[in-house]
This record gives sequence, C-alpha cells and structure tokens, in this order.
Amino acid sequence: MSIPTVQKAWKVVTQGAPSKALVFDEHTAVAAESELQPGEVLVQVKAAALNPYGYKLMKMIPNLFAGRPFVSEHDLSGVVVAVHAGSKNDFAIGDSVFGWIDHEYQLSARQGALMQYIRMPASCLAPLPSNVSFVDAAGFPLAAATAWQGLFQYGKLEPGQTVFVNGGSSSVGGFAIQIAKARGCRVVASASAGNADYVRSLGADEFVDYTARPLHETLTAHPPSPKFHLILDAVGLGDPALYAHSRAYLAPNGIYAHTGPEPSLKIFSMIFHAFLRPAWLGGVRAKFKIFVLKGNKDDLYALKDLIQEGKLKPTTDSVFAFEDTLKAYDRLLTKRARGKVIVRVDPDAE
Repeated sequence: MSIPTVQKAWKVVTQGAPSKALVFDEHTAVAAESELQPGEVLVQVKAAALNPYGYKLMKMIPNLFAGRPFVSEHDLSGVVVAVHAGSKNDFAIGDSVFGWIDHEYQLSARQGALMQYIRMPASCLAPLPSNVSFVDAAGFPLAAATAWQGLFQYGKLEPGQTVFVNGGSSSVGGFAIQIAKARGCRVVASASAGNADYVRSLGADEFVDYTARPLHETLTAHPPSPKFHLILDAVGLGDPALYAHSRAYLAPNGIYAHTGPEPSLKIFSMIFHAFLRPAWLGGVRAKFKIFVLKGNKDDLYALKDLIQEGKLKPTTDSVFAFEDTLKAYDRLLTKRARGKVIVRVDPDAE
C-alpha cells in the first residue's frame, strides 16, 4: 500500500483540559521507513482508546516540564505497514496488531495513539486476536495490562484466593474481574447500584454497592471468610478508609494494591496509615503498594491468549469518530463510562 507523507493527529500543545490542551493537526509528518530505528515498525492506526492517565497529565503538568507538543494517548490497534529493514521482530508488513506505547517513548518520539500512522517499538505490540475487532481490541492493552500486573506482579494473587476489586465498572476493574476469574480466583467487586448487573456479567461472585454505605463499613460488618488476600483499588483515592480499616477484612499477609490515587491531600492520610503510624496506634499491617504499569511483552502476549480463548472480553463503553475526539474525552471526563472509550481513527475500521 502507498504510505502518505502527511497525516492527521491530535496533539497536546499546552496545559489544561482536553478541550484546551488538544489541537487537531492535519499536516503532521508520517515517519518514513528510513527513519525507523532498530526494532521499530510503522503501524497504520485503526482505533485508539482514551485513558484517564492521558487527560490527567494534560491538566497537571506545566508546559515547562511536559515536553509538549506530542501526539496524545497510548492504546491502539492497527496494521503494520513498514518494518526496520535490518531488525528481526515478530511482525511483517500486513500483520494486524494491538498494543500500547509508554509515556517516555511518547515524549522522545512525539508519537501517540491518536494519529493515523505511528512509529513505535515492535516489542510493544502483539498479534491481534482473531475473535475481536480493531475497535474493541484498542481498549485492551493499557487497562488490561494494569489489571494483570496489579493482580499478579504486585498483588501476588494465586488461584483459589479471593480478591476485592474496588471500581469493578471501571476499565481496569472490569478487566481485573475477568482475569482473576480466568485464574480460578473468587472475586468481590464494588460499583454503584446501576452497574450491579454489568459487574456480575463480567464474572464477579459478589457485588457491593459503594453508594449504599461506606465500603469499609459494609466489609467490616460482613467480612469474607477467608479474608481477602488482595484488595485491588482501581479508582482514584477519594477516601483512605478502605485501607485504614482493612484489618477487619484483609488477611494478615494480604496486600492492598492501588493503581494510583487522584491528586488529593487525602493521600497523606493513606501514607500515614501505611508507613508512619505504628500498628499499636492503629496503623495498618497490610502491605500497601501504589504501582505504575511497566511495559512487558510477555504480559501483553498473555492477555492476547486470554482474549483468543474467550476468557477476556472487551469492555467498550462508546465509540467516537476521529474528528470527534474532544467529545470522546467529554464522555471519559463524566467518570460514568462503563469500560473503554474508543476513537475510530480509520473510519472504515470494524
């Protein structure tokens, strides 16, 4: 196929909300095959997914430290259209793939998922499973890999154990439920009452409505037996009480793993309970881990296998046209999205 020299892309150009920070540039250069570095490929992007991580960085980091401008977002699916001539990698021209790029590479290469052609490392991609579309596949990589690493790398969850997923209707939480069930674990998950059926449809054995009563009160009044081996907190920290009171429902050797709190003074309360307050004064004995996703090819391929086996299904909330990306961010900013918000970069992508 013929590769154009210019393309359309959504670039982060300043600090602020997406409506202020993003510009739709219709004259962005496409990387030539000669520009590819060893191990890199050029992918025609079919679809991309939005992440809270993306808009938080737009709003939080001043221009002086942000490395702007660069193309926004990380998750994508597409087709390989060029490969570095001198490199051995897993892909050939024409292969369908899905994957994600990390923020460090995004800044150095000025590349992101919200562009029509992206230059990226082949090690950040896996073959597209045959049982999912490009649109649905774009929603898996970052959120599902975060769930995977939270459950197993940081949470040390083993088959037969019990996990509490806080935020079961979020993208990370929804994937965590499915992945834990696929590993033979018992899953209890929280969400609002309106998402009860959705969370159960993902495989949760038990549902807790966080709007009916504070979670720590509900779990203290009805602790599981045996207690949770892991609490995976997939929502921004609004109240540290879930951790502070976890002695009542988290096993003595259990782990509280957090995907990363919303910026808030309340994080200092969490740190106090986790690291500074001694147990005899009410400090929490459970291990507390805030983790950030790290790129790992093996994890992405493990997710690919679960998808291919039908054990991990997409959690697509909504799909927007490429030109309507700002509307897609508006949907994400409502914090009511049930799963992933997808942008169809190629209008013909399924």
